[in-house]
Amino acid sequence: MSKIDHSLFKAEEHALEQINDLCAKCGSALKIKHGKSGPFIGCSQYPDCDFTKPLHEHETADVKVIEGSACPLCSVSLVIKKGRYGLFIGCSNFPKCTYIESTKQSSEETVSCPSCKDGHLTKRANKFGKQFYPCGNYPKCKYVVNFTPIAIPCPKCAWPIMLEKKSAQGNILQCPQRLCGHKQMQNI
Repeated sequence: MSKIDHSLFKAEEHALEQINDLCAKCGSALKIKHGKSGPFIGCSQYPDCDFTKPLHEHETADVKVIEGSACPLCSVSLVIKKGRYGLFIGCSNFPKCTYIESTKQSSEETVSCPSCKDGHLTKRANKFGKQFYPCGNYPKCKYVVNFTPIAIPCPKCAWPIMLEKKSAQGNILQCPQRLCGHKQMQNI
């Protein structure tokens, strides 16, 4: 006789797989399902009903009220919030007011986009924190570079910008054009 109660390991009776909620489409019970992108909540009547929703809603949480601040749209106090991509400043009257404080620093100089000549390359970060510099006219212009653009024309091909790369020897300016690839040490 085994000392392990095997009835605890049956998948159809697992307590964590059940959700105390009903399907919005058909009214059946919801279950935690497992897909190629990870777990999600789905209707137990699948494939007859295809209702799904994410397991974790990406809600924001208020961290701290900023005393003496006011939303420029509705005059309610601003709060520091924690969201899907980190901390940000927004209106405490959300969802009635959708004001979010701009995170762009005015001290950083922007470089004109060499591709469309209309937009500017601005510093952004992806969800993993890696920085990149896309054109502000996206999706019309899809120009993007992964290193800091400097408004110095390339001496070899005359492309309007160079990229600043850091190395053990110091800062290097490199042309972003693949066919050119010109490199030079940055004069400080």
